[in-house]
Amino acid sequence: MPLNGNSSERRWWIPALAIIAAVILLAAFVSHRDDSVRLRTATVERATIRSLVSTNGKIEPVSNFEAHSPVSTSVKRLLVKEGDSVKAGQLLIVLDDAEARAQAARAQAQVTSAQADTNAAEHGGNQEELLGAEAQFVKARTDRDSAQRSLSALEKLEKQGAASSGEVLEAQNALERAEAQLTFLHQKQTKRYSSSELDRIKAQRTEAQASYGAAEEVLTKSNVRAPFDGTVYSLPVRQGGFVAAGDLLLQMADLRKVVVRAFVDEPDVGRLAPGEEMEIIWDAVPGRVWKSHLTSVPSTVRLRGSRNVGETTSVIDNSDLKLLPNINVGVTIVAAQNENVLVVPREAIRMDGGKPYVLQVSGDRLRRRDIETSLSNLTQIEVKGLAAKDVIAISALNGRPIGEGTQVKF
Repeated sequence: MPLNGNSSERRWWIPALAIIAAVILLAAFVSHRDDSVRLRTATVERATIRSLVSTNGKIEPVSNFEAHSPVSTSVKRLLVKEGDSVKAGQLLIVLDDAEARAQAARAQAQVTSAQADTNAAEHGGNQEELLGAEAQFVKARTDRDSAQRSLSALEKLEKQGAASSGEVLEAQNALERAEAQLTFLHQKQTKRYSSSELDRIKAQRTEAQASYGAAEEVLTKSNVRAPFDGTVYSLPVRQGGFVAAGDLLLQMADLRKVVVRAFVDEPDVGRLAPGEEMEIIWDAVPGRVWKSHLTSVPSTVRLRGSRNVGETTSVIDNSDLKLLPNINVGVTIVAAQNENVLVVPREAIRMDGGKPYVLQVSGDRLRRRDIETSLSNLTQIEVKGLAAKDVIAISALNGRPIGEGTQVKF
């Protein structure tokens, strides 16, 4: 029996001793626990910071010329190809102008006829009519003079009793008829056409001249010449092909200078100002950057696809002719730039009631430092209230929250 009692007693003490040992170990662990946090940090640096507006744009010519077909016809001769450099006055395209020449000839005939009608109206008739009227006028004047002489002679004879009063009266009537005929012929010469008839004849002349001018313009546009030195960059027609009235024949431009039209999203429009630096890249020429300055800022915002954008322009030197019209380019506008200022990563900035601050590493603890912020870009922000080489916390490596007084280690 005593043996059995000792055995039970031992079984009771073994678990008790294990529990006591675990408690001792836990107390030792708690007493030596390390509450410090490992951090992602950044160092305050002096640098140049730029605030950028990045968007897309399109290249356009500064001096551009487009030729369109004046009528429906065919391309008779094509004297250039895309990419050709041309000189001012050089003949580029000849259209079939046979019908245009015929129209010009008809219009010229109409002008000549209208001019003759105008001259006739202004002078009382054409040359033949004028000669006939002049002969009639001379005869009527002669008849009047003769009638005047006859009347004078009969009046003398009447006084002498050698002529009757009836003969004198007949002579007076003959004179009146001769004078009336002379007056009629004079008015016929000077007032043959009424004012409405004169207006109609003048309108016909104006219409004829307009028709001739239009025919001459068609003839001129049927022979396309370069208005200035430049490069043919679009030639959508082929020799012998048909073109309808208004179809594009050719585009050329002086490509030594081009315009980049950039499309800036509405929130960034207020950051733009004339003179800001621009950088242009084109995927077709990797590594090449064209530089210019903003020459205009948006005067309005309009819908472009799904974006509300303002349009800006800038002239770019393109002496090597690499930039082509109508290509799409990437545009970066330097909206602001500050040199030799203190910058930190944007993700290190914290806010409290709308006021920015950072957590500065001070020994093995974090200390709150209120700051002022200024210019920023996608990754950095300019700050005041810190010193160069100060170390600031970004976040804990294990994701734990950090704040004023947090114990840290490296």
